[in-house]
Amino acid sequence: MRVKIKNEDNRLKSSEDIRKTMKVERGSWLEKLKTKWTYIDVVLANASERHITQEAVKVWLLDLHRLAYDIEDVLDDMATETLRRKLNDESHGNTSIGVDINTILALRSNRNFERLEETSLLDESPVLGREKDEAAVLEKLLGDESCNQNVSVVCIVGFGGVGKTTLAKLLYNNEKVKDYFELTSWVCVSNDFDVLAVSKAIYQAVTGEDNTPAGLNHLQEVLKEKLSNKRFLLVLDDVWNEDHQKWKDLEKLLKGAPGSKIIVTTRKMKVASTMDNVKCHNLGILSDEDSLSLLAKFAIDEHNFDNHPLSSLAQDIIMKCKGLPLALIAIGRVLKGKGNDEWDKLLKSEIWSSDDGEGDILPVLKLSYYDLPLHLKKLFVYCCLFPKDYLFNKNALVLLWMAEGFISESKGTKTMESLGHQYFEGLLSRSFFQHSTEKESEYIMHDLMHDLAISFAGEFFFMLDDKMNVNGRNEDFNKIRHFSFLNQPDEEFINFKELHKSRRLRTFFPVSVNWRSRFNTSDHV
Repeated sequence: MRVKIKNEDNRLKSSEDIRKTMKVERGSWLEKLKTKWTYIDVVLANASERHITQEAVKVWLLDLHRLAYDIEDVLDDMATETLRRKLNDESHGNTSIGVDINTILALRSNRNFERLEETSLLDESPVLGREKDEAAVLEKLLGDESCNQNVSVVCIVGFGGVGKTTLAKLLYNNEKVKDYFELTSWVCVSNDFDVLAVSKAIYQAVTGEDNTPAGLNHLQEVLKEKLSNKRFLLVLDDVWNEDHQKWKDLEKLLKGAPGSKIIVTTRKMKVASTMDNVKCHNLGILSDEDSLSLLAKFAIDEHNFDNHPLSSLAQDIIMKCKGLPLALIAIGRVLKGKGNDEWDKLLKSEIWSSDDGEGDILPVLKLSYYDLPLHLKKLFVYCCLFPKDYLFNKNALVLLWMAEGFISESKGTKTMESLGHQYFEGLLSRSFFQHSTEKESEYIMHDLMHDLAISFAGEFFFMLDDKMNVNGRNEDFNKIRHFSFLNQPDEEFINFKELHKSRRLRTFFPVSVNWRSRFNTSDHV
């Protein structure tokens, strides 16, 4: 199939030119545009890992994405103009409106989504092969203190995707832990180790209050009072801080009764070295036996591959996944219900040998992404507009997807919103989302999944965090279609002068900051 790509100097006609032209050849032009859109949709829906290993294909697909956006912009302009004319004609008693808006929108609302996901929530992912790790860290948490300090740190260190947060969650919910500690709280820290921000998050996690005392000194005094004389357990998840002084500043306010503990999860041993009175537990990869069990659970709903016809191929796949639970779960869900030929085809994929500097685990996750139908790919990539550790509210996120036009019009008994919920469950079932540890009703995206979304977002999506400024940057803002920025009430408003170049922007919204939950989708809807 060949689709002609127009260059930047020969763009699609403006909406005004289109309306003038369509007075003469309205039907034929619209049909050509709809046909071209259909071709592009088919090509993009069937794009595979070829563009990772073939640079020419990668460039061609990028041009195709640009053209798809241009066509959709024209269709949106036409739909808006048609609706305006319809309202104007109706106000004058004229029912003749020319091009029917439903005709224009039909190529989006009538697309045949080949696969709809189940709507029921899956059970929590099984935790296999971590019994010894759980027992070892539990001993550190509940053992007698050999030091004079009231609070000590247990640091869980391991690769991304190896299950550090999962192990911390196992311990956090352990009955012995619940009985031993008087107060437990969980805070996701991530890259930004601002002492005031982390202190606010800890205060809100401990007290359950949204409002925090003003100023670091006052906040620390109040927090000390809340924690004093109580044996507490605090989990600081996903810490990257390597600044010893920042840790000392935070440590000053974390004073409790003897036996109090802080669990820190991190990918870097250097993070642990910044802390005093710390005990480390290195979380290794899963054994081959446990890897096979985990893959079997998600791929064939069995405990193992004993006497199974896919046993040999399963052995090869776990070697590719390198003992990382996140990779094994993701690939298991891709392979579920597929036969020998498809397993073999996946093993021979060129993605395994690609080296694009994005980490060893990403090839596995990319296969999971390519297995998604087109409509779920769009919904997933859209989430790159939110920062890492974002707490997603499902209802609010579905409304945002609907506002973007990513969900087709309702058909039959299903409303557009219920269809959006079904799509969310499809992404959840494939591990693109996970249940939040901090708030049961909300969801998070693993850091590596977030990196994956960014890698596929390309030039069309841009999130401005609180460490960046758009002015003087090298990005081609004219190509950006979706833009978001962190909106913190106590921060100076950002100058968006460079965004004046963004003539094709579709999305512009602030991501509100809520320190109790870090970031929360429900703040926007």
